[in-house]
Amino acid sequence: MKKLITFYIIEKVTKNGKGVNTLIYKVYYQDSNTEVPTRENTVALFIEADSERDVRQKLKDRPISIEYIQPLEGAYLEYEKQREDFKVEK
Repeated sequence: MKKLITFYIIEKVTKNGKGVNTLIYKVYYQDSNTEVPTRENTVALFIEADSERDVRQKLKDRPISIEYIQPLEGAYLEYEKQREDFKVEK
């Protein structure tokens, strides 16, 4: 059984010198974009971005197949932050 791999990418986004509120998105993906997707091989990462489009832009150079992008807020975000494998990618 594969471990769920979790990454958090935190990036400060500014417009006109002012901070912009961003969300953390949970991205479900397959490690390979050349194989047929299999539910058992789905892993997830977490990324901070302005929008779903921004998430896709930040991940475009990775050889992964994105299945679903979910914005996280409130209690669900706090629950995810308590995971043992919480990692921050800088």
